[in-house]
Amino acid sequence: MNKEVLQVNTLGRRKSLNVLLVEPRKSKKYHTPYPPLGLLKLATYHRQMGDLIRLVNGISDDGFEPDIIYITSLFTYAWEPVHEVVGFYSTNYRRARVIVGGIYASLCSEHIKQTFGDRIEIYEGLVPEVEELLPDYSLVPEWKASILFSTRGCVRKCPFCSVPQLEPKFEAKKSIKNLIYPGHKKVILWDNNILASPYWRNIFDELEESGLEVDFNQGLDARLLTEETALRLKRLRIPIVRLAYDSKGIKKSLKKAVGLLKDVGIDGRRIVVYCLYGYLDKPEDFIERVRNLVAWGVVAYPMRYQPLEPCNKDSYISSNWKVNSSK
Repeated sequence: MNKEVLQVNTLGRRKSLNVLLVEPRKSKKYHTPYPPLGLLKLATYHRQMGDLIRLVNGISDDGFEPDIIYITSLFTYAWEPVHEVVGFYSTNYRRARVIVGGIYASLCSEHIKQTFGDRIEIYEGLVPEVEELLPDYSLVPEWKASILFSTRGCVRKCPFCSVPQLEPKFEAKKSIKNLIYPGHKKVILWDNNILASPYWRNIFDELEESGLEVDFNQGLDARLLTEETALRLKRLRIPIVRLAYDSKGIKKSLKKAVGLLKDVGIDGRRIVVYCLYGYLDKPEDFIERVRNLVAWGVVAYPMRYQPLEPCNKDSYISSNWKVNSSK
């Protein structure tokens, strides 16, 4: 699907359109504690054009007659709930455009097409028209945190990660002030590698000036963490500093980063380290990394590898992790 999907002025539209935003039903198969950021940005985009917006979770048939239906998707292992809602809305609202986007749709478009064919449109990747828009958090009034990206993409090209496919180009914003919602108490950054940004100091300045709690949710790159970075983190309202230990190759850099954080007074119990396992490593490798983290006095957060292809969560077992594979 090309990037013209949001040029809704070309639809020969009425004065306004009815826009239905659909998040698949939250369940064990489709779990996230966060609101659907992409849909909230689309809501802002369409409100600015005078359109009527409705956000629903799962299947809804309340008499609202949409002209456009946007359906979001999470990770590839959560594809079944996506198919459930796509099947319902594409069948019951034949006159509406049905556009499916998000992570699964971007990575596995052919998997969706095999089931739904030309009845739906698939949007792959980011939507340039909404990237700088403040999400319409009025649709989720119980949510009190601003979720944002100060960068897109990553300077690393880790083979286990979907970012190189979803966001192949590294781009950095100079400011995030326009993405912080008035009245929110927290800022959650979903950057994949904020410390690679040439503007990270500007972003830290704005976060510090905001006085809000901060969460670098995807973690910080230990290889780029310096004494200056540690001091700047100390000045933020940041309950948890997240790092990653994906392979033994970054042991030296990670140990140094942990030391820098502790030197500025950040307690080890506030340093959480994502520890990937089940990819190319062996059990002995994973255990060694966990023991390193325990010895350094920080919190280990095991993260099981999930393939980028559709499959049930935690069903993939690396050949290195099968019974007797390490003997």
